[in-house]
Amino acid sequence: MPRVPVCLAAAVLLLSSAAAHAARVERVDIVGLDEEMTENVRVSLALYEAVGRDVSGRRMAYLLREAENQTRRALEPFGYYSPTIDVQRDREGDVLSVRITVDAGQPVRVRNSDIAIIGEGGQDRYLARDIARFVPSEGAVFSHPAYESSRNQLSRRLTERGYFDAEFASRRVEVTRADYAADIDVVWNSGPRYNMGPTTFEQTPERIINDDLLERQIYWQEGSYYHQGRIDRLRASLGRLDYFSNIDIEPQVDQANERLEVPVKVTLTPAKRSIYTSGVSYGTDSGAGIRLGVERRYVNMRGHKALAQIDYAQRRKTATVQYRIPAFAWLDGWYTGSLQFADEQTDYIDTRRVELVGSRSGQYNEFLNLVASLHVLRERWAYAPEEDPDAPAPDDEFDGALYRTATYAFQSLRAEYVDVDDRLFPTAGIGGSLMLRGGVEGVGSDTSFAQIHARASWFRGIGERSRLIVRGELGHTFTDALVAMPPSLRFYAGGDRSIRGYDWREVGPRIPARNGRRAFAVGAKNVATASVEFERYFTDTIGAAVFVDSGDAFDGGSPEWRTGVGIGARYRSPVGPLKVDIARGLDNPDSSFTIGLSIGAEF
Repeated sequence: MPRVPVCLAAAVLLLSSAAAHAARVERVDIVGLDEEMTENVRVSLALYEAVGRDVSGRRMAYLLREAENQTRRALEPFGYYSPTIDVQRDREGDVLSVRITVDAGQPVRVRNSDIAIIGEGGQDRYLARDIARFVPSEGAVFSHPAYESSRNQLSRRLTERGYFDAEFASRRVEVTRADYAADIDVVWNSGPRYNMGPTTFEQTPERIINDDLLERQIYWQEGSYYHQGRIDRLRASLGRLDYFSNIDIEPQVDQANERLEVPVKVTLTPAKRSIYTSGVSYGTDSGAGIRLGVERRYVNMRGHKALAQIDYAQRRKTATVQYRIPAFAWLDGWYTGSLQFADEQTDYIDTRRVELVGSRSGQYNEFLNLVASLHVLRERWAYAPEEDPDAPAPDDEFDGALYRTATYAFQSLRAEYVDVDDRLFPTAGIGGSLMLRGGVEGVGSDTSFAQIHARASWFRGIGERSRLIVRGELGHTFTDALVAMPPSLRFYAGGDRSIRGYDWREVGPRIPARNGRRAFAVGAKNVATASVEFERYFTDTIGAAVFVDSGDAFDGGSPEWRTGVGIGARYRSPVGPLKVDIARGLDNPDSSFTIGLSIGAEF
């Protein structure tokens, strides 16, 4: 017989044998571990790459052999070096399922931990606290990720605190499998601590602000110890000025002098000088309207700012002008003067007011901002009178209405506190505000009054894609002449940022509904609202929410709680969450459902 046909027959036989042993991997199950360890084993198994694919018998044998070793190595970072692993396969025809059962066994624990800093940094009490927090500690299960995180964090802290020459004198971990023990030995030689050198500013491509104004943002003394937190605070202060589109702060360690003083170079790129805004609006009460505005980020080299806005709708109009001057003598802040005109003429109210405000703001610390202001308010208002069913319809809705006019000069103090992990989308922390204001009869005000108004929001992340939000509001007016107070100084409830499921200002003392029109709130002496909301994100940007809101605006006694429930869609935009809510009031609301739309940062 010729040799070629014999070889061809052998090849066909081999291919047929391989094909007979090939299988499609349907699933791989890992049993006996917690979620985190299971995930680490899953990503370490080459066997997972074969799921859904046809694998030859030889390749499958290799993958099954390696599965035990790969599982063992995947558990070592969690401190488990002696697991019991059983790899089983179940084959039905050409379909193969694999089950890996794991008993993690006894973990390796830290027997000795020698963490130290020698040199000047060894006397640094803040670094001593970091050393005391080093994990894993003696007696704890040895975790590679925790160990590496603590070690790297201490290295960063040395740099942050100005020990730029720090290096490892020792860096060793010894694991004794027989004793289930790990010995940690990590020692840094800190070297000397550097100091803050001279700070220079460079504005490019053009200089827009006097340097002496920027230098007031520097709160440290040249020659004082170096700390990265000082650099970060300077960056935050310059950012709040809103003069620059880019802020680059470079500590020039390589140019430190013999006194170890590090020069700091600040490079600033001016932002666009003018910001123009425009838009259209529509509200059930206000009607259709347009919004126009212009802001000058910097009017002159002294850093003054100016703003003008017009909101012109069919039944509600406002015009605002504002001028701000930097105020850095005590706390970073601004002197602000503003003048606003407002005109509102709806079916139930006719009000016109002009308000002049002078204020001084100050950033007390990174969490707390304070604003003290003086207000002069002149307001005229009237509510539509009750209709006589036997009388002909008036030509003017406000024929026969009783107009009131009030003048108030009052002081206000507002504290705004924000301590959250992310101002655009917080998942941990708390924020809120507290306002105190009041005026005295005969000293610029028609009547005496005092008010306190507090808001708070609490955020808690649940897993990686969910968060719980709890909000609350309380307000009270101390006065014996509420009827003489203009509408702008009263409390209201209802709407997107209050009690969803009720229209804007729907909750509280109201003028009765007439001729099929809904009732209108007249404002109250007190307000109390609360909200609980749960958000779940299905992707990094798309999510949904459910919520319950409740509260009331009331004059005396106890509140009559009005509750609204609803659902919403969420989108995480670059400028903050976009929220669309559909809600229903449970206590006889005027409308069966309300739809709310809002966008922007939480704070």
